Amino acid sequence: MYDLAAMGAWVEFGVRWLHVITAIAWIGSSFYFIALDLGLHRDRNLASGADGEEWQVHGGGFYHIQKYLVAPEQMPGDLVWFKWESYATWLSGFAMLVLVYYLGAEFYLIDPAVMDLSVWQAVLISLASLAFGWLAYNTICRVFVNANQTALMVALFVVLVGMAYFYTSVFSGRAALLHLGAFTATIMSANVFMVIIPNQKIVVADLIAGRKPDPKYGKIAKQRSTHNNYLTLPVLFLMLSNHYPLSFATDYNWIIASLVFLMGVTIRHFFNTMHMRRGMPWWTWAATAILFLIIMGLSTAPMRGNDSDEVQAWAQRYAQAEGFNEVTDIVMGRCSMCHAAEPAWDGLLWAPKGVHLDTPARIAEHATSIYLQSGLSHAMPPANLSWMEETERAAIRAWYEAATAKGGA
Repeated sequence: MYDLAAMGAWVEFGVRWLHVITAIAWIGSSFYFIALDLGLHRDRNLASGADGEEWQVHGGGFYHIQKYLVAPEQMPGDLVWFKWESYATWLSGFAMLVLVYYLGAEFYLIDPAVMDLSVWQAVLISLASLAFGWLAYNTICRVFVNANQTALMVALFVVLVGMAYFYTSVFSGRAALLHLGAFTATIMSANVFMVIIPNQKIVVADLIAGRKPDPKYGKIAKQRSTHNNYLTLPVLFLMLSNHYPLSFATDYNWIIASLVFLMGVTIRHFFNTMHMRRGMPWWTWAATAILFLIIMGLSTAPMRGNDSDEVQAWAQRYAQAEGFNEVTDIVMGRCSMCHAAEPAWDGLLWAPKGVHLDTPARIAEHATSIYLQSGLSHAMPPANLSWMEETERAAIRAWYEAATAKGGA
């Protein structure tokens, strides 16, 4: 039994590692080609007929790169395709979704306090939402195909905000933000699989047949590639959010998720403008910082609404603070069945993340984590499976803040 569980943990680790590796490869190539395209010198009359060129130096050598607006006159014999990075990233990401959120739906996907779903209902909603994402986005692109591209991006942002609210109204906070990331990543991978690569294959087929390729296929592919460029950073934030309760386990998590997309736009706008040699719009970093400060404020806003003292993300552990005995009883009753050397919860063979909360000393040692995940937010217990009461969460907050007030910070 132990070997089977250990094997499952290593399978999850291996898939997660694969997901990170393939994502690095995809994002790296995507960012490189967008920067390359924006930085091409198009003011030169090239004998090859190319649209632009760029000289680059890397790894001790010089590279001379040219881009053809539609295609070269003849089909090259050794054409390199950039697609498997995208496919592998999505497939490994979906595998992680199955391993963590579908097989562990009771812990991570479903929160009865949000919506009391059965496992099959939650999984079905998850799958349907990912399919809906591509259909909605692709429809918007077709409707706005001849419109100002800013209008298209605004329409897409409206959809993303709506999905953020939907996910936080259906799933646990942790699963909601993760799903919004998967929703967006599905759009990005489908762009490659359903539009960019097929359009490039049409151009290649025309070249082989001796026909002049239609420039619209390249134009559409570039549009979708640009969208992917602006969506990448928000996806990374949302995929990392499950490690930070203040981002997903608060009352305003859907607004936080929505603002993250705006930060992605401001950051990419800086780099894209720089690559086009149009200066460095430093104001974008100020805008990003303001958005991030707003997100930080939203993450603790519920506490301020409850007349609590100033929230401090980190404070010294102080086991002598008033209320510690009460908090010890709460944690021992609500958390220690999982966070123990020998967990009593069925299916757990070791404490999650190796955190033990089965003695007063260990509870004091993890005071900050307890405060953030069970006092300030509702991240723990997962889906509130041990039914921690709001009065108990208030007791945790009061104890932690008492410790801070005594100079523990």
